[in-house]
Amino acid sequence: MNTIITTMNKNKEILLEKVTLNIGAGTETANVDKAVALLNTISGMKAVQAKARRRIANFKIRPGLPIGSVVTLRGTKAREILQRLLKAVENKIKEESFTQNGFSFGIKEYIDIPEVKYDPKIGVIGLHVNVALARRGFRVKRRKVRNAKISSKHEISAKESAEWAQKELGISFKVEEEQQW
Repeated sequence: MNTIITTMNKNKEILLEKVTLNIGAGTETANVDKAVALLNTISGMKAVQAKARRRIANFKIRPGLPIGSVVTLRGTKAREILQRLLKAVENKIKEESFTQNGFSFGIKEYIDIPEVKYDPKIGVIGLHVNVALARRGFRVKRRKVRNAKISSKHEISAKESAEWAQKELGISFKVEEEQQW
């Protein structure tokens, strides 16, 4: 009886931790409300307002002022939404978008997302998608009691993030064309 035993270390396996959708709406409260409504529509979950933490006089921002909206998705819902959002950018992401422990990309207009229809009350808004990747054991550095550092060997490099995205999600790299002036 010939049995093949794979010795893949489960702790080295890369997992999708969370997908975060952001819309920066500025200081107009009407725009913030539109951003919250849009994220509720796209994700099917309740979005929250992002509030300013610091005062920036040039932009007329003060602490506590709503300036955008955010929704975080985890588990199977995150994977489903991520696959829909990748269709909006035709499964192409810039190679520079991959960073340590994740990647991010932007969608210029929400109407590019499949199954999302144009809403005249919202208008045309873009959004930013952040994808966080993790390995088993990452909780050690975030827990409150007895937190500890994680070895650099256990971190996910930008190259590993890109390879995971290509294998799991079918992403290809977007090549920037030079502009002709």
